[in-house]
Amino acid sequence: VASITNNFNGTSDASGFYNVGTTTITWTVEDIHGNISTDNQDITIVDDEAPIANCQDITINLDGTTGTASIVGADVDNVSTDNCGIVSMSVTPDSFTSANLGANTVTLTLTDAAGNSSTCTATVTVTDITPPTAICQDITIELDAAGTASIVGSNIDNGSYDNGVVVSLDASPDSFDCTNVGANTVTLTVSDDAGLTTTCESIVTVEDNIAPVMASQNVTIQLDASGAASITAANIDNGSYDNCDFTLTASQTDFDCTDLGLNTITLTGTDASNNVSTITADVTVEDVIDPSITCGAAISQTADAGQANA
Repeated sequence: VASITNNFNGTSDASGFYNVGTTTITWTVEDIHGNISTDNQDITIVDDEAPIANCQDITINLDGTTGTASIVGADVDNVSTDNCGIVSMSVTPDSFTSANLGANTVTLTLTDAAGNSSTCTATVTVTDITPPTAICQDITIELDAAGTASIVGSNIDNGSYDNGVVVSLDASPDSFDCTNVGANTVTLTVSDDAGLTTTCESIVTVEDNIAPVMASQNVTIQLDASGAASITAANIDNGSYDNCDFTLTASQTDFDCTDLGLNTITLTGTDASNNVSTITADVTVEDVIDPSITCGAAISQTADAGQANA
């Protein structure tokens, strides 16, 4: 044999090593007489070494409008390596909402050209820094028969919203009584699932539309020595009541000799909101004082002449 040479129809890197895959080598043998023979040889290079996965923890924030966030594999990759190069990098899960607030474990999967893959895990902390948008509305409420009224946050809410989830609507103050009749400033606090809050104010007008409930009683009075008598509204009241403060007035309180007998008197109840109710009562005026008579001094009279009398 004079010489043996080989030629290959595959590829190699700069150092002369064969690349992954099959390379066909042609061997040529020549003897001293110039006779030549050839034969082919296939050399197959296999990559069975998986990538080295290296993860890092990250923090992401939900979008202020949509309330969502997403990542790609590169976001949690921390310089992973492979002997032949990584061709794909995926992470799961890769999308988040306010339901994922806090720490979430994600898996990074690395795949090389030979189909070898490896994984690592990272912690993705989801945060929300966008507070809710609070929108209030003014309302009017009425006191009940007990003189009270109450509201909840949704009564004064007018479409408050958040990029996540609104978890509470709180009104303060939320209870009212007769001292609150009129306009009251109420604060609405809107809270989201991240614990962020926003407030707005509304006017809650409290009304009392319940008139007093009237009850009366008949009375009998006597004129005094001067021929006069009087009553108060309370004298003919028999337990009138209202859900709030109210006053009683009588249509007539003073009487004299011209009023002897039965008098129909109107009892009026008026509350602080000018709700009015009336009822009547009979006031009987009596004169039980006898006349006072004073006689003159005794006298002596002489009978007329020839008469038995004077």
